[in-house]
Amino acid sequence: MIEKITGPVFEYLAEHKGLIETARKVGLPLGGTFFVGGQETEETIQTVRELNEDGRAVTVDCLGEFIEKEQDAIGIADECIKVIHRISEEKLNAQVSLKLTSVGLRLNPKIAVAQMTRILETAETFNLRVTINMEEEAVCESIIQVFEQLHRRFSNVGIALQANLYRTRFDLERLQSTVRVVKGAYTGPEDIYIERKETVDATYLQLVKQNLLQGCYTQVATHDEDMIQEVIRFVHRQGIGFDQFEFQMLQGMRPRRQQELVAEGYRVVIYVPHGVDWYTYLMKRLAERPANIGFTAMSMLRL
Repeated sequence: MIEKITGPVFEYLAEHKGLIETARKVGLPLGGTFFVGGQETEETIQTVRELNEDGRAVTVDCLGEFIEKEQDAIGIADECIKVIHRISEEKLNAQVSLKLTSVGLRLNPKIAVAQMTRILETAETFNLRVTINMEEEAVCESIIQVFEQLHRRFSNVGIALQANLYRTRFDLERLQSTVRVVKGAYTGPEDIYIERKETVDATYLQLVKQNLLQGCYTQVATHDEDMIQEVIRFVHRQGIGFDQFEFQMLQGMRPRRQQELVAEGYRVVIYVPHGVDWYTYLMKRLAERPANIGFTAMSMLRL
């Protein structure tokens, strides 16, 4: 598979300190804004405004990589809180999401809890939802334990779960909460990760349907038209209201389909990356999905 060749190359580029520093200084290149909301807060807020104008909601993903000390984690939390304030001030149709490792999970779970508490208290004040992104399996249990601790206090927090992990169906039953269901970009040992695409697809739909039937709000994060159509058929058969779920897509991916779903009456939320670590985000997306290489190149050339 091509990703076995290109993946390591883009992973290397994603963590190349010289390129990272250059990217932070130069800012987003032509075409980069097609996939990233902005490096600065006001750039991202403008992106949110534009998406809101045609009925698309947004989850601003506050990026944070290379967290080496507690102050780094505090800085990411501060930026996330700043975004929340700007969303509220502008009365935008938006929420936020972030990785727990960006607020210190690997340093100490207590740091992540403290920073997430700050973020969630602010979001709760403005009635905004916050979603915790899922990461590689090695930190999956730590993420879920922190989420459970936070969820006992905050009703506005949700979590992402990955269909390509064998453990996820048990996690879904365990959590009984707002869940963003994703197929999953990480890979690893075959006794932990599901590799066969057909099985991942089937598991994905099973998780979405199970969470909906449990009466939990479900964020259906996919660009796969077969998945979208099956979810639409399912909610109609089961009489599940449109207020019980939303479709989520990455910024820059299938914008026409996003608008079609809005026109059909569905809530559509666009995942908009934000922050100085945009370069690492883009390189990792290219590492995960080689098809994005041509797509990115065409968008940058405006073809």
